[in-house]
This record gives sequence, structure tokens and C-alpha cells, in this order.
Amino acid sequence: MNFSTYKTASGFLLPSIHSAPPFFTQQPNPATQAAFTEQWTRLLLAYARHRRLFTIRIEDAEVSSGGEWDEVLRNPRINRRLMPDHLARILGVMVSKNLVVYEPARQTRAALLYWRLPEEWAEVLYEWVTNTGQLNTILTFYEISDPPVPSALSGIPDPLLRSAIAILAKSGRAQLISISDGDGVRFFPRSVK
Repeated sequence: MNFSTYKTASGFLLPSIHSAPPFFTQQPNPATQAAFTEQWTRLLLAYARHRRLFTIRIEDAEVSSGGEWDEVLRNPRINRRLMPDHLARILGVMVSKNLVVYEPARQTRAALLYWRLPEEWAEVLYEWVTNTGQLNTILTFYEISDPPVPSALSGIPDPLLRSAIAILAKSGRAQLISISDGDGVRFFPRSVK
């Protein structure tokens, strides 16, 4: 069997392990399963970053075809796909490593992916606010996640945006404000110490 990398239609380069049929099944040997889970973790986060996907659902492994995760969760060249229960186990491990969080909370069928950690999103957010001259301005969540000029923050989900803002608030660089049409946030210059 030829294990080789493969470039998907979206331009993502799948690693050679994606051509190995055992990669798509639960392995009886714990060490092998742990290695495959680590490979799946890296693959899912890299693909999410490549496609700017923030959420993965167990249903993404159940969809017959055409889903946004098909390129990774399936390999038609070897007639394999990741089964939903296997994806659920992988997500459980990722949650334990704080690489995803179940969203909404108190369920285990959908998760928010941290292809950038909330701390990294906080820095991206603060850099964007600074570079666009919006310090000391109140911005809505909508203005941040759907700016007129696309940015690294375009499409960021509210729970992840809230986490980033909370991190900035702890360092005195942001303040969450209730406004008439939802929540807003004011950003402050870095304090000089």
C-alpha cells in the first residue's frame, strides 16, 4: 500500500497517515490509539485553521457527503471514514487538553476548536483594534466579527470572542459594556508600568 500525502480540493495537504486504513478505526492497543489520537488532534486543528472552521460536530462524521469536514473525516481513495463514536472519543481527549470546548456547554456533540487559543485570539483582537485606530472606542461584537474589511477576526464565534475579551479585561486593556443592542467592548491603550 502506498502511503502518500494528498492535496485536497481546498488546497490542504493531508499527511501520509491519512492514507492508512487503521488511522480511521479505534485501535485495541492503547499506545497505538494514543498516537493516532494525537495525529487526529493535529490534523483537525490544522484543517480548521486552513478552512477557518470554528466548530466541529459529531454529525460531521455522520453526513453522507458534502460537509465542510469531508476532506478530513473521509478518505474515498481507501474507502474509509472516521466513525462518529471515534470522533467523539477524539474530541473528549481534545477537551481534556483544552484544545476544544463543548459549545454549547453541557453537551458532547459539538465543540468549538481552539486552532488559536483564547490568549492568542486576545492578542490578535488587541492588535486589530490598535492597527485600525479603535482604542477608546466602543465596538459591538458584530463590528468585530463582521468588519467592513475582512480581518483575522472575521467570523469568530461569540463564545471565543468573549473569552478573548475577558483575557484583555483582566489585563486592563478592555471593558465589556452593555449597550442597547447587546454587548459592546471598549479597548484601552496598554498601561505603561
